[in-house]
Amino acid sequence: MRSILVFLMLTISTLVSLQVQAEQVNIYSFRQPFLIEPILKEFTAQTGIETKVIFSKKGLIQRLQREGELSPADIVLTSDFSKMLQLKDKGLSQPYTLSKTLETNIPTQFRDSENHWLALTQRVRNVYSSKERSGDLSNIRYEDLAKPEFKGRICTRSGKHPYNLGLIASMIAHDGEAETEKWLTAVKGNLARKPQGNDRGQVKAIKEGLCDISLGNSYYLGKMLQDPKQIEWANAVNLNFPNQQDRGSHINVSGAIMAKHAPHKEAAQKLIEFFTSQQTQSLYAELNMEYPVMPAAKVSELVSSWGTFKADPLPLEEIAKYQKQALKLVDKVHFDL
Repeated sequence: MRSILVFLMLTISTLVSLQVQAEQVNIYSFRQPFLIEPILKEFTAQTGIETKVIFSKKGLIQRLQREGELSPADIVLTSDFSKMLQLKDKGLSQPYTLSKTLETNIPTQFRDSENHWLALTQRVRNVYSSKERSGDLSNIRYEDLAKPEFKGRICTRSGKHPYNLGLIASMIAHDGEAETEKWLTAVKGNLARKPQGNDRGQVKAIKEGLCDISLGNSYYLGKMLQDPKQIEWANAVNLNFPNQQDRGSHINVSGAIMAKHAPHKEAAQKLIEFFTSQQTQSLYAELNMEYPVMPAAKVSELVSSWGTFKADPLPLEEIAKYQKQALKLVDKVHFDL
């Protein structure tokens, strides 16, 4: 009798342990922990589900590949669109359930048609311009960067960086490969220096007079304004939203995928849905100085101060079709050399 009681107690203990273990979400994140921590704390407070974050700017995709079926990852949070594509292409994701919540909160153009990824925040690929030397560029188009008037005046990071590849891919989608090759060749001819550094480095170059124009994501303006060492760079430029008279500005996104071998799939689904709620969308976008993907979510006061804009409605999935062609064009025109 005693042995039976001991057995029952051990069984109950094991079941309770498994239940506790199930109420957890393991997150591999390309985004820094402080950018998601407030959201995860609120998620745990509302659901009782604990979260564990492993952060790295590089190597998480390779880690998932090495771990295979034994990977503890439930969700991967990405900082850009290209990583979501890689995760799906490498077979490291699985479909989430397209619940009524997700269908309502996230517009179709920001979701994978096979439900492998979805966007959580969006940012514009802006044209930064010198306040002193460039005048009013509020009507600028990406196509204009190829014009002779910008000869020796443009700075940018590598053409192979995901942010620039996304823009080039969108140009192919709109204008065709042949026209985009001509455009990219002309933009290369207008560069003030070889592509280098990051987006903030280009704004610094504008401040220092090395160039007058650069390409950069919108949120970097906010980051520079909050950095005492970089606020002078930010104050030296205007933030322009290209192609407002036609298709609208190119959009890049951060997002999430459900890992292929997620051990806590139900809890992961709950977290993904939580990230798309109106309150969370506003908070996540504000923390990153980005724009929410959910149309009804509030944009932060700082980001709102940059003005309203029309976004290119081209679905991300359509842009993704031209990523490889974009990379080939960058090599073909020797853009980075």
